[in-house]
Amino acid sequence: MSNVTRYDPLSMEPISELFQGLFRPLRGLAASEGTLAEMKIDVAESDTSYTVKAELPGVDKKDIDVKIDGNVVSINAKVERSKEQKEGERVIRRERYSGAISRSFSLGSEINETTATAQYQDGVLSLTLPKKAASEQKRLQID
Repeated sequence: MSNVTRYDPLSMEPISELFQGLFRPLRGLAASEGTLAEMKIDVAESDTSYTVKAELPGVDKKDIDVKIDGNVVSINAKVERSKEQKEGERVIRRERYSGAISRSFSLGSEINETTATAQYQDGVLSLTLPKKAASEQKRLQID
């Protein structure tokens, strides 16, 4: 007797296996090259201000730069990997990284940068960004 395998054209199994095989090397490559993780942020709004929390684990406070331009907030951070290696020691796997990470975003109102504050504790940057007082709209006289 012959053993016949029946082909089902509606089965998604071969396609599923194809895509799993295609993307698996990409995930492994990104992790092995030590790419920087995306900066995760939370933004909350009250009537008078915005509160921003950004995760920056392993970053030294002196390597964080926050810029405010109107309603645009930019957070930049530099991360350095420890370069210490003992003589006779070889690295088997390295997942720590070095480089720069940044994130910019727009808020609904302009920020009063003179009263804005920033704190950094336990790998979390906390920004308190007061809103600028809404200026009255000026109506132009049409000649």
